[in-house]
Amino acid sequence: MSLASLLLLSSLLSAQTRFDLLLKGGHVIDPKNGVNGRRDVAIRDGKIAAVAPNLDPSQATKTVDVSGLYVTPGLVDIHVHVFAGGMGESYASGRLSVFPDGHTLRTGTTTVVDAGTSGWRNFAEFKARTIDRAKTRVLAFLNIVGAGMGGAVEQNTEDMDPVAAAKLARQYPNIIVGFKTAHYAGPEWIAVDRALEAGKLANLPIMVDFGTFRVERPFEELVTKRLRPGDMYTHFYLASVPMLDENGKVRDYLRQARQRGVIFDVGHGGGSFVWRQAVPAMQQGLPPDSISTDLHYNSMLGGMKDMLNLMSKFLAMGMSLEDVILRSTWNPAKQIKRTELGHLSVGAGADVAVLRLERGKFGFVDVYGAKLEGSERLACELTLRDGKVVWDLNGLTREDWRKLGKNYMAQGDPVWDGSFSEGRRPAPRR
Repeated sequence: MSLASLLLLSSLLSAQTRFDLLLKGGHVIDPKNGVNGRRDVAIRDGKIAAVAPNLDPSQATKTVDVSGLYVTPGLVDIHVHVFAGGMGESYASGRLSVFPDGHTLRTGTTTVVDAGTSGWRNFAEFKARTIDRAKTRVLAFLNIVGAGMGGAVEQNTEDMDPVAAAKLARQYPNIIVGFKTAHYAGPEWIAVDRALEAGKLANLPIMVDFGTFRVERPFEELVTKRLRPGDMYTHFYLASVPMLDENGKVRDYLRQARQRGVIFDVGHGGGSFVWRQAVPAMQQGLPPDSISTDLHYNSMLGGMKDMLNLMSKFLAMGMSLEDVILRSTWNPAKQIKRTELGHLSVGAGADVAVLRLERGKFGFVDVYGAKLEGSERLACELTLRDGKVVWDLNGLTREDWRKLGKNYMAQGDPVWDGSFSEGRRPAPRR
């Protein structure tokens, strides 16, 4: 065949296949676009190309049957600790943080926000060690403490520099989405005030882990007077939060704070989620604005476990699946001002989670080991990051080995992202 004929054939084939990948027959939940029903999702060049019923499989290079599964935007977890390293028993470059990809992609989570593990002094190390290397999209709340998160350094008010923090945020606007204050134990408002100052200088929100609750700086004042609309309090269902009155009723000031625009984030973690707060709040119409894990070495081994386990807890408390997805995708994307994320709009990056809703008898525990039983649990079948498969639990995108021929190890996969160590496929065994 002549070169001209080959080029013509290639052009014809390209015209026939409008999509690289077609997810066929799934139930799409895309809260940003008001979609909650059966749709096909088509992907081309790493972006969402179409979301519609009954797209033609002949238009796709590869079609994957996702019937009986839920197709959602890639999950957005805005409270994690992923600045892992060898600096001892710590979070900033320490063993209490975890590298993201082994804990995120397998749960359908394609974007995470590190919540203050690094400060302006060690952000460069965090960026080089984790952000620049991860397949997961890693963004950051910058700690108002220059040394970041890790024990006594968090009490060092001399290192709370809003000018330096805001300057760094302006230098990395595509990564740094806000500022964090955490674990401060003193009676003063200085940690919150310095974070707020940085937020004002950089026009970014702040996230607050209130640390030690002190009568000198009441929590009620934090959320009704000091935080601005768009600022976030994380650890919403922490036992120390004054949430319920003596009759077990949700206190009015929390609804007033929400009306002011203050955002309440879950931030489950290893010690910040108890059923005795969460269940009454949910029953009385006080759900969180965003669902986040506070992922770290201890929380993933305790009651939190992972993003899907946490989302399943809210199903067990009566939240609808659509609302759970909303609080795990579009809401957090808006909170961090990254509205290009958390949805399946045509033209958006193809970050996609394909989830299975399992039914049975399941147990979910809080940070003190108390259990709540539920009948539904989410599991992740497939994760796409920019249109590439990065997690495939049951080989939905794969072919039976008997159909591939004896030399299949040398063949390319047009969907798989091609990653082995150093970016190479392993050599066939002799």
